[in-house]
Amino acid sequence: MLHQQSKFTNKSQFSTMKMLKSVLIVFFLVFLNGAFSSPPPDPIKCKSGNTDCTITNAYGTFPDRSTCRASRVLYPTTEQELISMVASASKSNTKVKAATRHSHSIPKLACPGGQNGIIISTKKLNHVVKVDVESRRMTVESGILVRDLINEAARNGLALPHTPYWWGLTVAGLLATGAHGSSLWGKGGAVHEYVVSMRIVTPATAEEGYAKVRSLSESDEELNAAKVSIGVLGVVSQVTLQLEPLFKRSITYVMKKDSNLGEEVLRFGKEHEFGDVSWYPTQKMAVYRIDDRVPVDKYGNGLYDSIEFRPTPSAQLAKSRVTEELQEATRDAKGKCVDAESVTMTDFTSAYGLTNNGTIFTGYPVIGQNNRMQSSGTCLDSKEDALLTICPFDSRLKLRFFHETAFTISLSNVPSFIKDVEKLLELEPQALCGLELYGGFLMRYIKASSAYLGRTEDSLDFDFLYYKSKDPLNPRLFENIFEEIEQIGLFKYGALPHWGKNRNVAFKGVIKKYPNADKFLSVKRKYDPQGIFSNEWTDQILGSKEGVMILKDGCALEGLCICSEDRHCAPAKKYYCKPGKVYKEARVCTFEV
Repeated sequence: MLHQQSKFTNKSQFSTMKMLKSVLIVFFLVFLNGAFSSPPPDPIKCKSGNTDCTITNAYGTFPDRSTCRASRVLYPTTEQELISMVASASKSNTKVKAATRHSHSIPKLACPGGQNGIIISTKKLNHVVKVDVESRRMTVESGILVRDLINEAARNGLALPHTPYWWGLTVAGLLATGAHGSSLWGKGGAVHEYVVSMRIVTPATAEEGYAKVRSLSESDEELNAAKVSIGVLGVVSQVTLQLEPLFKRSITYVMKKDSNLGEEVLRFGKEHEFGDVSWYPTQKMAVYRIDDRVPVDKYGNGLYDSIEFRPTPSAQLAKSRVTEELQEATRDAKGKCVDAESVTMTDFTSAYGLTNNGTIFTGYPVIGQNNRMQSSGTCLDSKEDALLTICPFDSRLKLRFFHETAFTISLSNVPSFIKDVEKLLELEPQALCGLELYGGFLMRYIKASSAYLGRTEDSLDFDFLYYKSKDPLNPRLFENIFEEIEQIGLFKYGALPHWGKNRNVAFKGVIKKYPNADKFLSVKRKYDPQGIFSNEWTDQILGSKEGVMILKDGCALEGLCICSEDRHCAPAKKYYCKPGKVYKEARVCTFEV
């Protein structure tokens, strides 16, 4: 056994040195050719002009690690050009998918389905169409980034109260996947709740010119399908949002023991309009973001420049990746726990990127305009420095390579879910240190929605990142615990997955969880009867095709399946398919000597 461990360690050290060498080679080529820059790369790459293309996501890989191809990419600059492009695809019955500027959806929502398909990028549909200050409404093109939307609103004395925390999303992209902030107050934290009208270009009959613009308002029930559509209805051209008068927010982070956490988070969500909670279960700590609205004349010019979304030195990211790969290879759980405590305290003492004046943090509360506090992503705007600094998730170097699981559990089930996680930790006290290296469980509040594919109940969203090997057949440390938590949430408590995140397993039978699924599918058939905006993935998750679960050797390691045989795990590395420790109905890949 010791001999085998030594060989394993040596192999890992070889892999580590190989990775460092690759990073150094990249840097050398960058300086030599000046070919790369620090902002994230375009997710669409073409061999000849705008033809013979591939598309990926911001993380450089889809959950099944497949390559998505397309015959060409089109860049409309006006709605009329967009209509012409959709008409051409409709007339020829060619598969087509909309793609966003930075492609932040993890599943294959932007893949047009086959190398003959077409990608329509909304990259150049990125303008503000109209701001009506009196009615507090703002109309924007579908490809505008959150950053530009909220800043333009602020310049007109207005605010979109809720957005995701990352401002590199486009408005249509975040609507398609139901992206959100955190709130149980008012309309809640989902951006689609603030949509009052949309213009969407869909296929049409020959008599109608093969494409048409459907203009939907609040009085149209079909808006409930269009505002969370996972991209299968057509291409959104414009969105009108109901805004509010500009206000400021006051933020204070407080760290507490996680005793009675299930009840505490329910209380906390009712007390603070924008609050969220980060849970570090191994450290038995929770960090509460006390985040509330204050008058616009309240003194303060605070800024939230999230540590997760600012330019980060590549060397720092490389060091962290090398360390974690070595810890995984040597099963060094203790090392991960030590590092997790260090990361947690560093982030907390750094106020997670908050500053009181845009430069330094001097103390709580931090008060600033809503648009300066609700979302961030300065790595998008970082200077070209040949990859010396990058967005932490930059796909070119894959120095932060991870799985992301995100699901919402109804508030009534939250205390029980938390207790189940705590029971798992009693059995494996060091199991979730790897999760805490990436910020623990981020818990955000979401209200029930009128959108057919929106949240069905007031819920709490659990979002967590964890180590992903560059070798899809290589299991991770405490593989079984991560898989069991995923299955507890999704199947024991019937959680709804985030449409733009997750591994395949999260979408098993998902459409059956939505009581208005039939209404959504009826609108889909009406808008796109040929299914040119559908691909294999959307057909699978919407229930018209089998295949969400991909059964093959090692499939459970990647979340492509739930194991039913040992070969779905890694028996050669002593990982076997076993029942869960707390949720006995779970089937997970468990390490056994």
